[in-house]
Amino acid sequence: MSGVRHRTPHWLLLTILAGLGMVGPFSIDTIFPAYASMGAEWDVSALALQQLASVYLLSFAVMSLLHGPLSDALGRKPVILVGSVIYIGSAVGCALAPDLGVLLVWRAVQGLSAGAGSIISRAMVRDVFSDVQAQRTMSHIAMIFGLAPALAPLVGGWILGVGHWRDIFWFLAAFGTLLLVLVAFWMPETHPPHARTPFQPARLAGSLLEVWRLPAGRRLSVTAMFNFGGQFLYISAAPLFVVQLLGLGEQDFWVLFLPLIAGMIAGSWASGRLAGRFSGRRIASVGYAISLLGAGLNLLLALFTTGLPWAVLALPVLSFGIAMAFPILTLAMLEEYPTLRGAASSVQSFVQLIANAAIAGLLAPVLAFSRWSLALGSLLMVAVAQLLWQNHLRHTTHEPPASPDAAAYEPTEDL
Repeated sequence: MSGVRHRTPHWLLLTILAGLGMVGPFSIDTIFPAYASMGAEWDVSALALQQLASVYLLSFAVMSLLHGPLSDALGRKPVILVGSVIYIGSAVGCALAPDLGVLLVWRAVQGLSAGAGSIISRAMVRDVFSDVQAQRTMSHIAMIFGLAPALAPLVGGWILGVGHWRDIFWFLAAFGTLLLVLVAFWMPETHPPHARTPFQPARLAGSLLEVWRLPAGRRLSVTAMFNFGGQFLYISAAPLFVVQLLGLGEQDFWVLFLPLIAGMIAGSWASGRLAGRFSGRRIASVGYAISLLGAGLNLLLALFTTGLPWAVLALPVLSFGIAMAFPILTLAMLEEYPTLRGAASSVQSFVQLIANAAIAGLLAPVLAFSRWSLALGSLLMVAVAQLLWQNHLRHTTHEPPASPDAAAYEPTEDL
């Protein structure tokens, strides 16, 4: 890696980027253990509380179309800073909400702002690193990021054990404040002025359409959407799966999230270790095959076994395969558009988030009446992803070329 050196240590840069990516999972999963308390306090149904996730994801998805192009025009850092300030304010609004309606409004605002860091941080990885190093870096970040869904419900349960569900949102406000300080003082600007696109609304919209018009961009976006959807179905159905299907309590969400995240971390580690030894296409193909195997085994266990550990035994295999392929698909999308990385990240995120919102608000409540129905839904999504990935390989006969402007920044290893 060559280029301009910066005082930010490599490990700190990776930690900040991973922290920005953790905002999304923390914002969704930390409040899962609080659903029962909220429902009792406001006398609302489980279906109504599921909309706390779907409203957040819908607003996240809509704004994700702007975060990337804005960072292409204005720079990465200013957009993240403004988004962080709005996120902190929305978390405070959620903590003070007098009823579910007001809370849903503030959750929508929270979704509008939360994507600034998580979406732009992906583009920043490709700004800084090239080729194999980018894949390894994305895998390292995914390993740190993978801790968030496991820690979030645990943190939410701990907070409920000593305080009120509103304290969860005060925690999110504090987390956002910490990230704001780290970004303001230690995160470098990785998108220099000479590489930026003019700030013109029509041009920003055009960049999104340009990304979507290319068949490769559409294929990579939809493929990633279905593959992650096989895992997100369980994440979004966590309150129903843990409490209703397994008969556990608000302190027991680790039973679901620990196996899922163990697989994610292991899969991310494997993807990074294999970078440079095998092609990205081969690594992703193996990851897709493993996730399909895990989803199929999970359905068999749901049909022929009862209780723990069988209910979660195959989930690490599913999440391992998904995490193994994730860095490859993300980087492949960014490589297709070397001058529009922010827009490319936005489009890929938008497609996935719209699907996640539908899964959380509609599919999870409908399928969570039994273990086998959830497992079947997960298997079908992973199978569709496998078919789409094979179709993408038939249309793409070579690895994407290295971007000429990557590695324009070099972090130092120490202060």
